[in-house]
Amino acid sequence: MFLLSTFGHTLSSTRRWLAVAAVCIAVPAIAATALKTDAAKSNVTITFKQLNVPVDAKFKKFTAAITYDAAKPEASKANVDIDVTSFDLGDADYNKEVMKKDWFNAAQFPKASFVSSQIKNGTAGKLDVTGKLTIKGKTTDVSFPLTVKKDGSNQVFEGVLPIKRLTYNIGEGEWKDTSMVADEVAIKFRVVAAQ
Repeated sequence: MFLLSTFGHTLSSTRRWLAVAAVCIAVPAIAATALKTDAAKSNVTITFKQLNVPVDAKFKKFTAAITYDAAKPEASKANVDIDVTSFDLGDADYNKEVMKKDWFNAAQFPKASFVSSQIKNGTAGKLDVTGKLTIKGKTTDVSFPLTVKKDGSNQVFEGVLPIKRLTYNIGEGEWKDTSMVADEVAIKFRVVAAQ
């Protein structure tokens, strides 16, 4: 009888311990909240130099899936998919040209993406973000500082990711000449999101 009673008590204690452990495991997962992106207030733009003159362009369509925990940034994640066919230089003919094989080759690679692998506290109140950037089928490791601000009920994520276009074969053939179009490109983003 004593043995059965002790076994019952141990089983009950084990169940309680498992329930507590499950709650402890679940709490961090709940703390990192999935946010909804406000597409109308968000943007992804790029700046490059053509014949040493800065040129700005934008991607009109992209999606961002962000899970963010201000108290524990290492639990945060970000996935961004950019519709390459929405690239806009402000001129329909130029837009058609950059969709061709030598540039974005949008028919074969209609999407560029970024997937975070680590987000952590950095310097000057910014976060350090690392992850994988894929453009035109080429994937590389990248890192950049990220600023996060509260704007009412929204979180605003802003940053600049510098890349070299030739790393991703953007500008093949005669366009590899960096005296015409510089190799350096700055991808600038502002993502506004809320719970």
